[in-house]
Amino acid sequence: MTVVNGYKQNDNEEKINILNLEELEERAKQIIPTGGFGYIAGGSENNWTLKANRQAFTHKQIVPRALSNIEDPQLDTNVFGIPLKTPIMMAPTAAQGLAHSQGEKDTAKGVAAVGGLMAQSTYSSVSIADTAAAGNGAPQFFQLYMSKDWDFNYSLLDEAKKAGVKGIILTVDATVDGYREDDIKNNFQFPIPMANLTKFSEGDGKGKGIGEIYAAAAQKIGPDDVKKIADYTDLPVIVKGIESPEDALYAIGAGAAGVYVSNHGGRQLNGGPASFDVLEDVAKAVNGRVPIIFDSGVRRGSDAFKALASGADLVAMGRPVIYGLALGGAEGVQAVFEHLGDELKTIMQLAGTKTIDDVKKTDLLNIKY
Repeated sequence: MTVVNGYKQNDNEEKINILNLEELEERAKQIIPTGGFGYIAGGSENNWTLKANRQAFTHKQIVPRALSNIEDPQLDTNVFGIPLKTPIMMAPTAAQGLAHSQGEKDTAKGVAAVGGLMAQSTYSSVSIADTAAAGNGAPQFFQLYMSKDWDFNYSLLDEAKKAGVKGIILTVDATVDGYREDDIKNNFQFPIPMANLTKFSEGDGKGKGIGEIYAAAAQKIGPDDVKKIADYTDLPVIVKGIESPEDALYAIGAGAAGVYVSNHGGRQLNGGPASFDVLEDVAKAVNGRVPIIFDSGVRRGSDAFKALASGADLVAMGRPVIYGLALGGAEGVQAVFEHLGDELKTIMQLAGTKTIDDVKKTDLLNIKY
């Protein structure tokens, strides 16, 4: 156990046994301090959209296919020109030091071990360079919470390019903080500095709530900002926080190289739709022009299959990975990805799909239980 500013961080490094990803939450709750756990697990207001993210996967069904003459399904895919061993990626998730002393470094190691794609957050506990180094050459994206201060933005983008990231994820659904009642009840303030916030007026985040940190971020984000970042970095820019076909088209028109369908895991606009319920409409509007990343509520291999069959090219996870990190460090992260991958392979076999491309061509039933 490591203690920083009175906050206890687990430092276990061990393989963990997993029955399913949903049960990890309760196990992690026993290890992560109350304030940190509330920040990680909580949604906004009464958690309606957070819960809807899980329920939405019941709205579509996978038809079992017999006599398909396949065996040994394969998870390999290629997205944004990056060859990957799995279509499951790490969602950009802030302050992973709340779960484990090694934070994003261990997450990067675990994701690299399964041949996946890691996305690191502006508000990470570890610097861009250190997270990239921990991945040891494995592909990574950098997620930008755009600041009002463009010197700060340029500095982060410069560091990301120097670290060799393959793309920039621009989050556009967090111009203000969602009303997160768990943080209020726990009077939660970040006990651990955020490594990327140390050079400018944002300070380092320590001793602040997420609302105070977001206050330094840009409240006004438009299509010109997408183009500005793409032109400056010469990297693909993926716009995260898309929930409508119209916004997907605005993003592509502004030069986005990818669209990221997400409602921030139910942490922002409570009362909005589950991300899975809007995925198909967004995918129809995009019509294959750019890749689509999807997250929010993924806990099962069947969830990942349904997302891929509904238009996603990559499926991202956040909370379950952080729970695995808390329980077992890099090996815990690896175990989470391996478990979901094994579940996905089982579903693929039973659905008669040999490859991820086969999954993407699968028609689902649409019966809203």
